Amino acid sequence: MNISQRPALAPDAVLAAALLAVDPVGLGGVALRAPASELRGDWLALAKSLLPASAPWLRVPHHASDSALLGGLDLAATLSAGRPVALPGLLARADGGVLLLAMAERCGPGVAAYLSAALDQHEVHLQRDGLSHAAPARLALIALDEGQADDEHLPATLLDRLAFWLSLEPAGAEQDAPVFDLADITAARAAWPSVAVPDALVQALCAAAMAWGVPSMRAPVMAVRATRALAALAGLSEADEDHATLAARLVLAPRATQLPSSEEAPEQAEEPPEAESPPDQDPPTDDPPAAEDDAQRPPAPDPQALEDKLIEAMQAALPPGLLAALQLGQQRQAQAKTAGTAGAQQKHAHRGRPVGTRRGEPRHGARLHVLDTLRAAAPWQRLRRRADTPAKRIEVRREDFHVRRFRQHRPTTTVFVVDASGSAALHRLAEAKGAVELLLAECYVRRDRVAVLAFRGAGVELLLPPTRSLARAKRSLAALPGGGGTPLAAGIHAARELATQLARQGDSPLVVFLTDGRANIAADGTPGRTQAAADALQAAAEFRTQALSALLIDTSPQPSEAARLLSVEMAASYIPLPHAGAQGLSQVVSLAASPAAVR
Repeated sequence: MNISQRPALAPDAVLAAALLAVDPVGLGGVALRAPASELRGDWLALAKSLLPASAPWLRVPHHASDSALLGGLDLAATLSAGRPVALPGLLARADGGVLLLAMAERCGPGVAAYLSAALDQHEVHLQRDGLSHAAPARLALIALDEGQADDEHLPATLLDRLAFWLSLEPAGAEQDAPVFDLADITAARAAWPSVAVPDALVQALCAAAMAWGVPSMRAPVMAVRATRALAALAGLSEADEDHATLAARLVLAPRATQLPSSEEAPEQAEEPPEAESPPDQDPPTDDPPAAEDDAQRPPAPDPQALEDKLIEAMQAALPPGLLAALQLGQQRQAQAKTAGTAGAQQKHAHRGRPVGTRRGEPRHGARLHVLDTLRAAAPWQRLRRRADTPAKRIEVRREDFHVRRFRQHRPTTTVFVVDASGSAALHRLAEAKGAVELLLAECYVRRDRVAVLAFRGAGVELLLPPTRSLARAKRSLAALPGGGGTPLAAGIHAARELATQLARQGDSPLVVFLTDGRANIAADGTPGRTQAAADALQAAAEFRTQALSALLIDTSPQPSEAARLLSVEMAASYIPLPHAGAQGLSQVVSLAASPAAVR
């Protein structure tokens, strides 16, 4: 292994490509977050050059169909042979090589499920079009994440199975990246199975993953495999601390979700001191001499010191933005978010994105899929063919018809339920107005809507019906006064009715409550804190029965126990934001409106 200056690619990116070439099946692959550029092209060229020349290198689109991935019926061969002939899919053809998933941030759940199953089982099962067989699919996946927006990420099911998460950046002026060639990789692949990883390193990697809040159990396993591959690249028969440290930085650090606890580990029980020889006695001289191997063997590493070293190495590898987010106690949302903030998906007969076909007749506007119809009819031609039927004619029957399936996103309507009672609500009302205006600016892109309910005094007012009009929202919000009592139960009832009505119309409602949870007006309009609190909890319980997505933002100067209990009763996400402005409130609501965050 030679060391030289490589200004184009950072050292970690080069190491990830080399490790993937040594153990492609065990490490799963790479999530490569980078736009199409020369830098990404250089990394892909490097990764391909380190693989054997015979290894497949195939590209799969993010919208690949089931037959393209799993395989299906070879229509021409089937019609020619008069019997079903299988056509292998991309997963089977990529056996022993690499699949490139283009635009992976837009990968659908079906494609992600098939790829995840292949990465887990290392084979693909085909049971369709009269075919039933299994084919090996020992492959690695390179997911090309080209998303520029913060809300576009790979599906979590794929991220969990890919060892390396890379964000390509040019190498610094003083960074030296290792240079590998195919001979180095071939030797490492041959030596990798016999490399030993001490138990102390395995335990330290697991402890570091727990300390940084890595939620996946696959991550430590892949870190151990990366440790073994690093030792094999170095030409060693046993991995050491440096290999484990580097593996923790490459595999575990990008998955961190929390800072390590500041509490010190419990002290281990001290061993009793050895009995010293009396001063008047000479030490025994008849002990056998230590074995030469034991004298040359290095001392066993301290488990706690090794764990601390791995934790420090992970911290040094964290991006500054992620480290700041962890210090504020925020969880990474990349693992749970999906592209866009559109509403839930629903099936549609005529509109939306094509998502395959189904058996059915082309009636009531359904579109016939000619190719799948011919595939369904092809295996039966020998049985259906009569003596007077020309040999080149294909007989298609009603049960062969396949029509297209479509899927579209339901529009999202965010319903703000604002507590406009009392003098403290005036400030919160201004923040709600600003957040609504910010969200409406995004609605023109997502075709979402916003509504505002305000409760104060003895009743509830629908201040802004569901709309996308920014001018109308400003006019409606400008004249809202504040002050009076807090009819919280009435506000929850009105929000439930409006959200239920929107759900019946085909929308995905998200209800956002801005309140401190302290009610003083009962459901019948009479004052009294005790009865008002009981009515609010009862209304929250009724709200929960509708299975509506809700977010309760505590507007108290300090987190309120009443607001927290109210959120638990209505099964809403509780967020104490006593100092949140309009921008922060808009970001929180946008995150809650994403499909993965909605309950």
